[in-house]
Amino acid sequence: MGIKSDSWIRRMANEKGMIEPFESHQVRHSDEGRVISYGTSSYGYDIRCSDEFKIFTNINSAVVDPKNFDENSFVDIKSDVCIIPPNSFALARTVEYLRIPRDVLTICLGKSTYARCGIIVNVTPLEPEWEGHVTLEFSNTTPLPAKIYANEGVAQILFLGADEICETSYGDRGGKYQGQTGVTLPKA
Repeated sequence: MGIKSDSWIRRMANEKGMIEPFESHQVRHSDEGRVISYGTSSYGYDIRCSDEFKIFTNINSAVVDPKNFDENSFVDIKSDVCIIPPNSFALARTVEYLRIPRDVLTICLGKSTYARCGIIVNVTPLEPEWEGHVTLEFSNTTPLPAKIYANEGVAQILFLGADEICETSYGDRGGKYQGQTGVTLPKA
């Protein structure tokens, strides 16, 4: 299994619609000034966070249960920034809609800019033939409020090419998160 290069990422995005919208190079500046980089890098793609957030709240004294998740555990926010309370958690989604090829598995790692601030970005692997907006998980591990910027880079996706095509893809299985749009909560 080998990692895919910038030229492969550009080709797959342009010819197969693997990433939409797509930035063929690293973007570090916008009309407003410097941004946390996003777009194609040497061996990956830096995804952006949209302006849709769900921030954990405990106003209803709910128990977090992945098999029976209570949507009242979150407050919805649409904003250019999201302030995550100390030692708390938020969900968001990517700006980009991804379509993973059948012979590829992705691994996603949070950007060092956020990690160095105590903000952990988690995304589970994207399996062969999965598609949708990626739901992003942000953990603020600090005792201070933490800021997440919408429409800027938050994590890098690495594309790993398989030596052999899988027998059953995520699409074949009809995975429960297939085709998700918006911020998607846990499904049992």
